[in-house]
Amino acid sequence: MAFLERYSGALYYRLCGPKLGPALVLVNSLGTDSRIWDDVISHLAQRYRVLSYDLRGHGLSAVPRGPYTLNDQVDDLLALVDHVGFDRFALCGVSIGGLISQGVVQRCAQRVDALILCNTAAKIGTDAFWNERMETVLAYGVEPIADAIMTRWFSPRFERDNTAAWSVWRRQFLQNSAQGYAATCATLRDADLTSALDHISVPTLVFAGSDDQATPPVLVKASADRIADASYILLEHVGHLPSLETPGQLSRHIQSFLEGHGHA
Repeated sequence: MAFLERYSGALYYRLCGPKLGPALVLVNSLGTDSRIWDDVISHLAQRYRVLSYDLRGHGLSAVPRGPYTLNDQVDDLLALVDHVGFDRFALCGVSIGGLISQGVVQRCAQRVDALILCNTAAKIGTDAFWNERMETVLAYGVEPIADAIMTRWFSPRFERDNTAAWSVWRRQFLQNSAQGYAATCATLRDADLTSALDHISVPTLVFAGSDDQATPPVLVKASADRIADASYILLEHVGHLPSLETPGQLSRHIQSFLEGHGHA
């Protein structure tokens, strides 16, 4: 296992694929870890050098004292790409991972060859929504919100046809640190990159899931429409985590997009 020691604690990361392959960074969502990308990595690591990692407060990474800011999250990602030797890279993030990816582009667009935003927006949720969730989790842990989270994460069809996988991901969610989860909610509460969307000039592909209750298609599309020349794909019968519900389709779109923009 590989870790990067930071002032805030260790970050767990994984590198897959050919050492000289084009660099691709994958960023997970709130309440998950790098394993949500496993099936995507199995497709893309044949050609790309893929970096995935657990956000601070998640998975095998350390749980520093919160709240965590968007700058903290961007600092972590940039420290990791420097550590593994990525000078330039393509960047793909889901939900808060997409928000972090936008923050990276805002800070150092010259290093990002292509941007892929999955089920995300420039501003997600309201202060009241995140404050209530943080209070609940800090008081009672993540179990009281688990069923509601599963409904937001997955489409009804996935829950019906993939009961074993649905149960596995629910158990994974229950392993989250309450402190790490709540501290990451603060990133989502406080970050608003709406005004920065107009300045993104990196080639961008945006995905939405038709059954996503966390970042509904209308919210995702509103952000996509503000990014110059962004491509937008609506994934039918998919919820908030397309890397789990339709990894093959997602991977094919990502690879086609990267090849079309010279990142191959």
